[in-house]
Amino acid sequence: MAGSYEDRDGNIWMDGKLVEWRDAKVHILTHAMHYASSVFEGERCYNGKIFKSREHSARLIRSGELLDMTIPYSVDQIEAAKEAVLKANGWTDAYVRAVAWRGAGEDMGVAAKRNPVRMAVAAWEWGNYYGDAKMKGAKLDIAKWRRPDPATIPSEAKAAGLYMICTMSKHAAEAKGCSDAMMFDYRGYVAEATGANIFFVKDGEVHTPKADCFLNGLTRQTVIQMLKDMQIKVHERHIMPEELEGFEQCWLTGTAAEVTPVGQIGDYNFEVGEIVKRVATEYERLVRA
Repeated sequence: MAGSYEDRDGNIWMDGKLVEWRDAKVHILTHAMHYASSVFEGERCYNGKIFKSREHSARLIRSGELLDMTIPYSVDQIEAAKEAVLKANGWTDAYVRAVAWRGAGEDMGVAAKRNPVRMAVAAWEWGNYYGDAKMKGAKLDIAKWRRPDPATIPSEAKAAGLYMICTMSKHAAEAKGCSDAMMFDYRGYVAEATGANIFFVKDGEVHTPKADCFLNGLTRQTVIQMLKDMQIKVHERHIMPEELEGFEQCWLTGTAAEVTPVGQIGDYNFEVGEIVKRVATEYERLVRA
């Protein structure tokens, strides 16, 4: 499938029913468009089964709660919506996007209690998020923007507003010939990439930033448990920028990224070594089991 995402064949679930792809529209005065009152999930379906589907649905509801936005659907109803979209489009391998937002209503200001909370589920066939980087290792820039203090915005929510600085950082990275950018947090510790968590290897042990001000990804949690099952020691901790020079391997994790090796971050180089290859292989086996 190619071309603009607004001009495609297929069906999208919207507010309780399937609609034609091109008819899935919202009004220009939708609150989310003006004030970023939107939360979403990115999920992958493998061989007809969405990996950790119910966990994603539960997190969507929780993200809404964190933004003072009650999503009017249960986990079971969201699950049924995702199944309906995949069935209607005839896909067994696809990326699934569930999104909930404050729509247009009686309020058109910062407060929007009288506006309805709406929801949609779309899906499309999508390959490797970083292209051939899954084989040779992605090249990352170092972003100038930092992940914010959780006292600024609820970092546990997968909220649209949190991604504005990610978009800017990724654009800047791509302009330099990079696939993505690594971000520091508000304290100056290594945090994550623009849409994926990050892992490092040193002396056979794995180090990953402590998720205390950015999203603790479901793929991140899955990979940490996989590493523990492999008897590989995992350190979840604050990582200083100067430590990058001493790490031997690096990779990114996320629903879109899956497990993607990193070959370079700024001036620091990493090998696509045995641990990251093993993790990538085991993750692929797990999601298709």
